[in-house]
Parts: sequence; structure tokens; C-alpha cells
Amino acid sequence: MKTALLQITSSDNPEANLTNLRDQCRAAARNGAGFVLTPEVSNCVSGSRNHQNSVLRLEADDKTLSALQEDARSLGIWLLIGSLALKTEDADGRFANRSFLINPEGQIAARYDKIHMFDVQVTPEETYRESDGYRPGQKAVLAETPFGKIGMTICYDIRFPYLHRALAKAGATILTVPAAFSYVTGAAHWEALLRARAIETGCYVLAPAQTGKHTASRGPERKTYGHSMVISPWGEVLCDAGTETGICYVDLDPEAVAKARGRVPSLTHDQRFDGPL
Repeated sequence: MKTALLQITSSDNPEANLTNLRDQCRAAARNGAGFVLTPEVSNCVSGSRNHQNSVLRLEADDKTLSALQEDARSLGIWLLIGSLALKTEDADGRFANRSFLINPEGQIAARYDKIHMFDVQVTPEETYRESDGYRPGQKAVLAETPFGKIGMTICYDIRFPYLHRALAKAGATILTVPAAFSYVTGAAHWEALLRARAIETGCYVLAPAQTGKHTASRGPERKTYGHSMVISPWGEVLCDAGTETGICYVDLDPEAVAKARGRVPSLTHDQRFDGPL
């Protein structure tokens, strides 16, 4: 399966972002990709809750989702919308950070809400409280495709090995990790974490990422790390998109999963143990 990872720099304007997403999806399909992936919060990168409240929509009303569903159908591709920031009907008004897998008929084959919230102080000047604006998901999601079972995760989830191991033990051969990774943490940890999850599970890891400086009409501007990557089931970096916007292509070979797991079958070597006390 020829796979394309889109590396983009989303602003806080969903309409402008959608135009760019559609252009990139069409370019990927023209180049033969049958599976296209976009990064986390493809529709809107914003640190202003007021701005998000003014531009975000419920899933049923979201123009980005409906337009990309139509593009998946017209192009005949599988499309992972890495995630969309969406309004919910939660009483506290928090948003959802939701990933969608769209099939070639334009239907939603699976949806996943990000479980782990990025509540960190990276530096004295750079603090994130994702849980203030987004409510965490509660369910791990495995999706069936003709080219393998996909375990869906998002960004900060990459730091939690148990989620990815659970997905692999349930049958995942591909793990998706769309991201808008902090520049500081990305430089320190991004590649190491992606490779570790691939090595531990014997899965392909597909990680389309936001990159660069994100313009904002309100609130602070963000800078993300880029370096969209594909990691093989043996832990090799098959694609590193660097920091420029663009498209990264890789051919996925299902036999590589079986080969890696045959060499080191660690998914079958769990042992019960006591402690620590």
C-alpha cells in the first residue's frame, strides 16, 4: 500500500486550512497513494479558547470532515484525518480532539478521541494545559482495513507504551500517531518514542506532523517540530520529512510485520509478576 503523510502548518482559520488539505490530498492521490494521513488538529491550531468557540463546530456540522469524506470517496483512497478539534455537547464546554479513519466510499470507518492530555510545563515560558480545553477519550480503537488493522492514537499518547501494546496484542499491525508536537519536546523525544513503540510492538508507526510557526489571529502563536515519520516494524526510520511542509511517501509491506515479530516475538512473552510494593 503506497502511503502518504501530509506535513502541514495549520493556522487558526479552518476554511484556509481545508483548502490546503484538499490540495495536498489530491496531490497525494495523483502520485498513487492509496492511504493518506494528515496531522493532529488539521482544521485549527489555536491557543485561544474564545477563538476556538467561534470557529469550531460539532462533528455533524464540521465542514472539514464532510469535505474530506467527499474527497476520500471521489479519490478512492483511505484517509486518516489525524484529528479535528471539535465542539462537543459536554456540560463543561470542552472540545474533542478526534481522529477519523475514512474509507474509499467516504464513510467514517472509525473514530478515536485522544486519551492522554498534554498537561505539562516544558520550560518556564512554555506551559500547556490541554485538559482545560479538551476532554479525554475513554476508549482504545482498532480499525480494520484491507492492508492491516490500524491502532489509532494521537500525539501525547505516544508516551504511554501500554496503549500501543494493547492495540498490537489486539491485532494492530499499523499504529497511527498524528501529532502537533512541541518543538522542544520534539527535538528531545519524538524519534526515540516513535521508534520505541515500533520496536516494542512490531508495528509500522505512521506519524504525520504539524510543522513550523502557526499564525494566530488571537492568542499566542505556536511552533511545532515537524519531522513526520514512518517507522518500520523493526524500528528503522523509513521517512523523515524534516521541517518543511510537503508529502512523505512510503510503501507498506505487511510481510515486514510478520518478519519482525518472528525475529523477536516479545508480544507473546508477557510474564505475570508481583510488586513493586
